[in-house]
Amino acid sequence: KTVYDRPGFVESDYKFSAEMLEEMIHELDRLITKYGASPWDAMTTANKLVSLLTEHRELVQDELDDVLAGRRVLTEKDFLGPKERERRRKLTSDTSNQEGEKDYSQYFFDMDQKLLEIRRVEMRKSLFQKRKEAEEAARQRDPRSVPEE
Repeated sequence: KTVYDRPGFVESDYKFSAEMLEEMIHELDRLITKYGASPWDAMTTANKLVSLLTEHRELVQDELDDVLAGRRVLTEKDFLGPKERERRRKLTSDTSNQEGEKDYSQYFFDMDQKLLEIRRVEMRKSLFQKRKEAEEAARQRDPRSVPEE
């Protein structure tokens, strides 16, 4: 069985951003160069592999051309590279801010920092209280074992 045997699989369902396609082309070029050179070029399997990789590289290049020309429109469900995701995130945040929406993210970040500091202080107080109680309990059992402060 192969990936093509899977029910509902259609290769055109998968779309990649230009960034991802460029990485694919780079990797295909690397493999074509490697297996097209000595000592691999004398092997039949390596020559067949280079032929298949070259054919696939042409298909990926055609897809990249479609993406760059805008003939293939990408959605959030497609395979987007980190740069494309960041570009889209900035576009949506700029659009939402232009529509008059306030950005409350700094408020919530500051609130989270304050809560974190309160938790730290409470944890220190709790640890101090537990240590003090343990020392008091030890002092009651054996007054000589724990030095007084």
